[in-house]
Amino acid sequence: MIPGAGAVVALTFDAGANSAGLAPILQTLAATGVRGTFFLTGNWAAANPSGVAQIVAGGHRLGNHSMTHPGFTGLPDAAIVQELSGAEQAIRAGGGDPRPLFRFPFGERDARTIATVNANGYLPVRWTVDTLGWKGSSGGITAQIVADRVLARLQPGEIVLMHIGSNPDDGTTLDADALPGMIARIRAAGYGFTTLDALLG
Repeated sequence: MIPGAGAVVALTFDAGANSAGLAPILQTLAATGVRGTFFLTGNWAAANPSGVAQIVAGGHRLGNHSMTHPGFTGLPDAAIVQELSGAEQAIRAGGGDPRPLFRFPFGERDARTIATVNANGYLPVRWTVDTLGWKGSSGGITAQIVADRVLARLQPGEIVLMHIGSNPDDGTTLDADALPGMIARIRAAGYGFTTLDALLG
């Protein structure tokens, strides 16, 4: 949560698996006039350069989500630097700029890894609510549950964690499915939307 943020919510999307939900997510954001923040792994950006370009063209903010999505607390500093720079290069190759936003894979961090990320010009950003849409219908989640979780945690400066990829077991893209109704419900509750760089600025 960002203190003093006012009645705004930041929608964030992590991309590391596939791009199954990207088109409907971008369509919903465009139709509703909402800008999001997309944390991309370098592997995803390298495999989906057109996806990077589409996100940028939509006016959305990019962030660095590491090159290969490893747990950072088990990595030496040099490997962390490689993960950051590799992802940045891949995202830049697609026409985007991830700086200064970074999200730790799995949210796994400690004082050393945070200091290393900071020393390399990045600001780590977590989330205040995980929709759990990534668990898919096989994990007992529905689009209704996704939206309900976000509304239950609604607060000024809320940071919502969603995912672009489909669930590997059932192929669902629940975050993409839930997004139109979620945005409508958040607005009905009197909240607007912002990107993370604006929140943190």
